[in-house]
Amino acid sequence: MLMSVWELVCAFVGVTFLVEGVRGAYGMSMFAAQQTPPDPCYDETGNPRRCIPDFVNSAFGKEVRVSSTCGKPPSRYCVVAEKGDQRSRTCHVCDSTDPKKGRPPAFLTDLNNPHNLTCWQSESYPQAPQNVTLTLSLGKKFEVTYVSLQFCSPRPESMVIYKSMDYGKAWVPFQFYSTQCRKMFGKANKAPITKQNEQEAICTDSHTDMHPLTGGLIAFSTLDGRPSAHDFDNSPVLQDWVTATDIKVVFSRLHTFGDENEDDPELARESYYYAVSDLQVGGRCKCNGHASRCIRDRDGHLVCDCKHHTAGPECDRCKPFHYDRPWQRATAREANECVACNCNLHARRCRFNMELFKLSGRKSGGVCLNCRHNTAGRHCHYCKEGYYRDMTKPITHRKACKACDCHPVGAAGKTCNQTTGQCPCKDGVTGITCNRCAKGYQQSRSPIAPCIKIPMVTPATAISSTEEHADCDSYCKASKGKLKINMKKYCKKDYAVQAHILKAEKASDWWKFIVNIISVYKQGGKRIRRGDQFLWVRSKDIACRCPKIKTGKKYLILGNDEDSPDQNGVVANKNSLVIQWRDTWARRLRKFQQREKKGKCKKA
Repeated sequence: MLMSVWELVCAFVGVTFLVEGVRGAYGMSMFAAQQTPPDPCYDETGNPRRCIPDFVNSAFGKEVRVSSTCGKPPSRYCVVAEKGDQRSRTCHVCDSTDPKKGRPPAFLTDLNNPHNLTCWQSESYPQAPQNVTLTLSLGKKFEVTYVSLQFCSPRPESMVIYKSMDYGKAWVPFQFYSTQCRKMFGKANKAPITKQNEQEAICTDSHTDMHPLTGGLIAFSTLDGRPSAHDFDNSPVLQDWVTATDIKVVFSRLHTFGDENEDDPELARESYYYAVSDLQVGGRCKCNGHASRCIRDRDGHLVCDCKHHTAGPECDRCKPFHYDRPWQRATAREANECVACNCNLHARRCRFNMELFKLSGRKSGGVCLNCRHNTAGRHCHYCKEGYYRDMTKPITHRKACKACDCHPVGAAGKTCNQTTGQCPCKDGVTGITCNRCAKGYQQSRSPIAPCIKIPMVTPATAISSTEEHADCDSYCKASKGKLKINMKKYCKKDYAVQAHILKAEKASDWWKFIVNIISVYKQGGKRIRRGDQFLWVRSKDIACRCPKIKTGKKYLILGNDEDSPDQNGVVANKNSLVIQWRDTWARRLRKFQQREKKGKCKKA
């Protein structure tokens, strides 16, 4: 390309951020030593820093779509030349079938040789449409510094430069040019740019003041005169303003210089066309400070070679698992590297939580998902329920959490102490997993009270002599005598069960026994079920040993329905039959049960 044009436009821009790096480590010298250069995205100590792709002419070699091209069919055109105050015309033929006479749009972005200019050219008036357009796709988002056009024809009287940020779906104006700004575009000429309208296109007629008549340059700087250009890093408005995926130039009106009034209007009309030798779009591949170059992906699309744990075509998001703080554009002061979530090597996925980020003083907002290896928590930093920390291993170890293995019967729950592994044991149960009875306790068959205290004294002997009743003999007379089990006694009672006495405690005027009902031979009105229940006996009955009950023993209990103090369980009294169990009774009681079903029981 014409380096003089490049230098002219760079000087015209005057914005240090977008033109920095055209030399040194970011330079484009083809004669540098063939060695691996240091990564510009990291300093000498490996710390991240802002990096940006090379400043390039992003239009070079790219296809330009045009709405009009001369030579189909071959047509005549004339070139106007100035000699002092005189103008002269030289006429030629434009023929698209002849490489030497064609003026295709490929000439807009080819290598421009000042000694052998190649120009695209539109049809001549009146065949040319009213608005001739040049449309260029950059292939991805670029931060555009300037758009320049080197003309082979007179510069247009009116034209507009547009940009698109969504690959041509929507267009917004970049700059208007016209000698009649108000009439053509409804805008004031050279309106001042303020903080409030930094992202608005203005109109100017300055392009018509430049000489020569042909071969002139129109160069638009995207940041020249914008108040926030000196603080580009902190101006999202201007960052958005310079961003483009496509550029479109619309030539709205020819500059005729009054030639339409000449004696030969046909010859004058053949001089009315647009011709451009060079279209440049200077800028950088938009990578938000997280890449030093753009590359082609597997599908051939142009994308940033992202660093700092970023991803996306413009490095505009954090790559997976690097969500501990929100994505930010890199600046000269801070690289704003994306940070991996701290999951202690137990999770592959995480998410960002803004509330946690704020609560941490804007330091950490990552939340780990699907913690593995029996861990739990925001950082997979403690053991999940049913596991505890093995302090001999670091938290990052795959086996940092060990199973509690709490005994299903002896433990009161599955969660153990996170440090010691001690399970919560039921009364009378001990051991780190609650797998044995404590000293002074013996094993029972009850899942509710698997260990019961070894009885030192019976409930009856625990009652002081002052509680003894002198008339116990007459009081218990009804239950005295040889304790036998027969059909008559069975029929007189409301219920008959085999029970294992587990535990006893005093409750006001009653004794409450925790018993395990092993077998039910007669239901009674309360519909007795197997399993742990309460057996209530009045203190006076226990004091007189009618019935006589010891914990840890099994009994056959035949009694009548009676309300208990808490309406729960069954009641035994001095008239109940409480006999220490004998295995030989099981068969006899089943026979009684069958006879009762046949209606052979008669109320005594």
